Amino acid sequence: MPEPAASPLISLEGVRLGLGEGAGRVEILRGIDLTVPAGTSLGIVGPSGSGKSTLLMVMAGLERAETGRVIVAGQDHASLNEDGLARLRRDTIGIVFQSFHLIPTMTALENVAVPLELAGRADAFAVAAAALDRVGLAARHRHYPSRLSGGEQQRVALARALVARPRLLLADEPTGNLDGTAGSAVADLLFGLNAEFGTTLVLVTHDPALAARCGRVVRMADGHLVAEPHS
Repeated sequence: MPEPAASPLISLEGVRLGLGEGAGRVEILRGIDLTVPAGTSLGIVGPSGSGKSTLLMVMAGLERAETGRVIVAGQDHASLNEDGLARLRRDTIGIVFQSFHLIPTMTALENVAVPLELAGRADAFAVAAAALDRVGLAARHRHYPSRLSGGEQQRVALARALVARPRLLLADEPTGNLDGTAGSAVADLLFGLNAEFGTTLVLVTHDPALAARCGRVVRMADGHLVAEPHS
C-alpha cells in the first residue's frame, strides 16, 4: 500500500493583504492558496517586491490576512487574538530573519535563552548552551553580537529559533547577508535539522542553489503564486 500523505502543517486559502486605501492602495498578496505538509521543506522564490516576505509574515501571524484563511498547526489565525498568536509562535514556530535581530546588550547565550525564559523554562540557559554548541558556537557563549562575525550572528539567530524545537521554521533570506562559506554552513544546519527532527522548513530566498535543496519550490510574482519552477 502507498504511504499516507503527510498532514498539512500550513494551509492558506484565498489569502489577500494590501496596504493603503483608494487610489493609493497596494495589493501585496492576491488570493494565495498553499498547503505545506508537515516535515517537508518549501522554498519561496521570485523577484523583490513580489510578496515573498509578506507571505512568510502572514504564516507567522506577524501580519494578518485581510481575507482568506490561515491555518498553522491546526489553529486558525482568525480565531486567535494577539496573545494567542504570540503563544502559537512561542510554542510552534521558529523564525530566522536576514538581519539577525539579536539583542545587542545580551550575550549569545542570553539571546538564545530568551524564548525559553519567556516560556518559564527553569533550564533555559542549559538548553540554550546546548543549542549554541550544536551550531558550532561552543566558544562564543559569552560573546556579544558586536564581537561575532555575520555568519556567527546568523548561527546564534538560528539557535534561538530552534532552541524550543519548533514544529515550523520560517527563514527569510537566511543566507542573504553572508559570504559563500558562512551561507553554506547555515544552509547545512537548516536542512540538517529539517531532516533530523522533521521540522517543517519554509524559506524565502533569491539563491537558486539554496531553493534547489528544498523538497518543493514555489514562485511568486506580483502577489500571486505562479507555476512552480521544477514542475
